[in-house]
Amino acid sequence: MTLNIDTPAPARKPGPGRSSGRRGSGRGGSGLARFDLRATPYFLVSPYFLLFALFGLFPLVYTAWVSLHDWELAGDKTFTGIDNYVELIADGTFWNAVLNTVGIFVISTIPQLVLALLLANALNKRIKGRLFFRLGILLPMVTSVVAVAVVFTQLYGRDYGMVNWFLGLFGAEPLEWQNQSWSAWLAISTMIDWRWTGYNAIILLAAMQTIPKDLYEAASLDGASATRQFWQITVPMLRPTLIFVVFVSTIGGLTLFAEPVMFEGSPLMTGGATGQYQTVAMFIVKEAFRDFDMGYASAAAWMLFALILVGILINYSFTRRIGGKK
Repeated sequence: MTLNIDTPAPARKPGPGRSSGRRGSGRGGSGLARFDLRATPYFLVSPYFLLFALFGLFPLVYTAWVSLHDWELAGDKTFTGIDNYVELIADGTFWNAVLNTVGIFVISTIPQLVLALLLANALNKRIKGRLFFRLGILLPMVTSVVAVAVVFTQLYGRDYGMVNWFLGLFGAEPLEWQNQSWSAWLAISTMIDWRWTGYNAIILLAAMQTIPKDLYEAASLDGASATRQFWQITVPMLRPTLIFVVFVSTIGGLTLFAEPVMFEGSPLMTGGATGQYQTVAMFIVKEAFRDFDMGYASAAAWMLFALILVGILINYSFTRRIGGKK
């Protein structure tokens, strides 16, 4: 056997930490890469914060500044301090709008969330045509709010409305749904529930599908009924999603505007002859663009902001107890 000493030795692969590139690309390249890794996430999320500062933070600060003035839309702008807030607190019309807003919010949001939860639980079962029903509950969302208001206004018509016709079968007299607070609140609430129950149900359904099936199988082996599984497994596991849905519903319910305006059918923003269903949002628009008192309207907007915060805190105090957590 002959050993050939002229055969070149095989090249060794660079080990860990060794670079096969040129010298001089180490410190500068690593510094640039480190800066890129740290700066890129901030660069990617910066458009949101820039847009929020432009269309969210600046209007909030500017509205607060306007609320401290006697600010007419086309006139003098006199600094008055907190006079607008003092006058607003003593304004019975404003508190009537607050009462209407809270009343409509309560009788629309609570049934809406309960129905959405039950509907999501039903759609989470293995039923025939499940996809059809899931798509069907989203149809009200693609319907224009104007079309919804027109249809429901006809349904609640005094002389030819279907609701009064149905009540008449039981001997009830025809109702003027717009003339009293409770009847107007109920009519507007049905509009809201019809349009937004499916939206909340889809969100809750998506959260239900992330719950491990093993929990239900173990509960079935232990003899737990479907009802007990719903209250002991489904509802506690939905706690974060329920908090989100409650928060969004609170914000939407307390800033209610389109449905009562369409129900009124006029640009006066008074919510009826005696303001029986005027909401705070309608009050703000009336003061700003009908009475041209921008300072007073801005103060009302900040009072609405405070009302939303109080509503969220109250709802959070209830929803945080879901699942036995205090």
